[in-house]
Amino acid sequence: MTSRPASDPLPWGSPAPSRSRLWWEIAIVLALGLGQSAVYAIVQLAYRLADETPLADQTATLNPSRSDREIFDLIYQVLSIGFSLVPVLLVCFLLWQSRRPHLERLGLDGTRVAADAGRGILLVVAIGVPGLALYIAGRASGLFVAVNPAGLDTHWWTVPVLLLAAARASLQEEFVVLGYLFARLKQLGWSPWTIIVSTSVLRASYHLYQGPGAFIGNLAMGLLFGWLFQRSGRLLPFLVAHFLIDATVFVGYPWAAATWPELFGLPS
Repeated sequence: MTSRPASDPLPWGSPAPSRSRLWWEIAIVLALGLGQSAVYAIVQLAYRLADETPLADQTATLNPSRSDREIFDLIYQVLSIGFSLVPVLLVCFLLWQSRRPHLERLGLDGTRVAADAGRGILLVVAIGVPGLALYIAGRASGLFVAVNPAGLDTHWWTVPVLLLAAARASLQEEFVVLGYLFARLKQLGWSPWTIIVSTSVLRASYHLYQGPGAFIGNLAMGLLFGWLFQRSGRLLPFLVAHFLIDATVFVGYPWAAATWPELFGLPS
């Protein structure tokens, strides 16, 4: 019996998927999550630009309340977060390997966890501070709408739900945009920089509901993330960085808005 090379991504005896099948698979994965969000974000930006209210006086709420009854708000929040992770489960299923490490093709092998987490923390510093400066500049120039990261009322479960929302954003975006798309587009024969740029444009597109400035900021972040992921092939640093950035924004926003209302306060 001939052994399968370690680099062979296919189970023994399985035929290589056709290009047509790979394109359909990618389309389905994106339609279930981030591709759908990109389409809605483009339409929402067009709606905002057509509105008589200037972008600077408009507001985007990232984590809105879903019910005026506390227990049902909590239930809806948890259900929304859970169902939005279905595309993550799908890409894990599609790229799962019978041999260990099972998710190696997504950039996860269960090793060097502490080192990867440390790199993720460094990425927070590299991205978080410039991102904050870009948002402030974008608000001043009218390229960003006012973003309210935490539209929930104050309950005992508000902070845990916001942390879950940050984890959901990290898992959904990085598993699909970095792990899955990089693996599949390589199979289709795309060059590294074609993959980096195209996935960065996708990442920027589903943030357009926050205004044109958000496209610029997330395009830059996507290019950096994509370049670093292409070099390292390790997904965990980006999961950690994305979670920490969103968790800080979601949970810290009320304090920031109260401390610097002229910068982070919402339009009246």
